[in-house]
Amino acid sequence: MIPLEDRERIAAICASRAGLRVDPDKAYLIESRLAPVARREGFGSLSDFLESVRLRAEERLVWAMVEAMAPPETAFFRDPAVFEALARDVLPGLAARTEGPVRVWSAACGAGQEVYSLAMLLAETPALAGRVELFASDLSERSLEKAQAALYSQFEVQRGLPAQRLVRHFEREGEFFALSPRIRQMVRWRRVNLLDDLSRLGGFELILCRNVLGGLTGEARERVLEGLTRALAPGGRLVLGLNDGAEAWLDPVAPHAGVFAVGAAA
Repeated sequence: MIPLEDRERIAAICASRAGLRVDPDKAYLIESRLAPVARREGFGSLSDFLESVRLRAEERLVWAMVEAMAPPETAFFRDPAVFEALARDVLPGLAARTEGPVRVWSAACGAGQEVYSLAMLLAETPALAGRVELFASDLSERSLEKAQAALYSQFEVQRGLPAQRLVRHFEREGEFFALSPRIRQMVRWRRVNLLDDLSRLGGFELILCRNVLGGLTGEARERVLEGLTRALAPGGRLVLGLNDGAEAWLDPVAPHAGVFAVGAAA
């Protein structure tokens, strides 16, 4: 088992680098996330890996550790009612009052299922064709690589992806399902740490940051929310996870659970 001192050091690094809330008492979780990283990086044991991180402080290894501790949960069309609301009301409403393209950002996109779910919806909605630009980001380079490859296992496509969309937008490649190039090309990618200055990314009419805030420290949660709201264009919408909660200064856009405006006049 990893000594408590090392687990506390891991938690402190994850909090300072990415705002991640890691419980030092969850030794099994930490070991299960970091052991594959140690093997991938060529270390004989997890202890050797952690010692190298401690002594050498090599940025690549430090970030490999931090990225591995980020919550990995992701699925196609997670919370289907949210996607139905986006396609039926939220995106058409934003398109109607936006002269240029509606810029949509999937923050902390993981392996890409969320933003590709949006891309499939757009491809199936002629009224929105050509009106929406999709952007996606994540802290993890490995997650972004997987997302851009757009190859998913049987287990991954079974999690939330309706059969008709699987047939329409994917092709079988051996043991995997490959998303069609037409859908893949609808998304632009970038590595982003949500603790950084997000204003440099430009204004977005819609930002999705779902099921992320619960994995952050209190200070990081506040900082990320403030950064995301500053990255919204006037009148834009922020979509949070259904269990993320929300600050008092975010105004729910009824009746759509998880969709918020910033300020009563938005």
